[in-house]
Amino acid sequence: MTTPRCFIVRHGETEWSLSGKHTGTTDIPLTKNGEKRVRATGRALVGDDRLIVPRQLVHIYVSPRRRAQRTLELLNLGCHHPYPWESSTTDTSSSSKHLLESSPPRYKTDAHVTIDDRIAEWDYGDYEGITSAEIREMRKKQGLPPWDIWRDGCPGGESPEDIIRRVDSLIAEIRDRYHAPVIGKPKDSGLAGDVLVVGHGHILRAFAIRWVGQSLTQTSLIMEAGGVGTLSYEHHNIHEPAILLGGGFVVGEEKAEIERAEREEKEKEEEKEKEKEEEKEKEKEKEKEKEKQLQN
Repeated sequence: MTTPRCFIVRHGETEWSLSGKHTGTTDIPLTKNGEKRVRATGRALVGDDRLIVPRQLVHIYVSPRRRAQRTLELLNLGCHHPYPWESSTTDTSSSSKHLLESSPPRYKTDAHVTIDDRIAEWDYGDYEGITSAEIREMRKKQGLPPWDIWRDGCPGGESPEDIIRRVDSLIAEIRDRYHAPVIGKPKDSGLAGDVLVVGHGHILRAFAIRWVGQSLTQTSLIMEAGGVGTLSYEHHNIHEPAILLGGGFVVGEEKAEIERAEREEKEKEEEKEKEKEEEKEKEKEKEKEKEKQLQN
């Protein structure tokens, strides 16, 4: 049966992510190495026989920040152009140049791409552009207790409650609009139900922990720049959301062989069930014959 997934992708490396500076509203481009690594991620994880299957994607949400949008471009999913951040009324030469530098898409997706403020990074307010060590030192001088963003939020920026409202709204939309209609349906029905969310480190960790209904203070998750995570459900049940820690990868010819073996195994199981039912019917017939003989 179909169990739709939600892939979360953190943007690639930037100069500030390298130095540990908190990057919320500041729009900083990816480094050359960041772009290189995201391209490699796309080659490794995107494809008809990979983790992210473009034709199974139904919707893609992306942050308003350019670093997230560029990350989506580099994953090379085969999205319909133009992207929402491109328009005929603006100069798209830079973006077009970037796309030409990317490999031609090997796959195609019909997924609609939308820019969504709900997946923008945490607004760090007074802590924008400074490191955690600098924040700790600042708070110490101010006579404030040790900082925990999941509990304290950011002065001049967003509180944990602000973040919860944002991500909970997006999670509810994904489940109601894209996952509920397909979960539990037969796999061979050709349904597309996977969703991709491209965002940032703190907001995606908050998204993941709220996906499973936990408080932000329970967050003990790490997501590296350019990292990919998978959220889904247990037992094909939309009321049992789960974080998928890992799954088996099937590549190339191995996929056809494994699918053939799975079909054969399924047929064997069905044959066994059929034989059991036939045996039960035979037993019933024997019981009936015994009853008739006793009556006579």
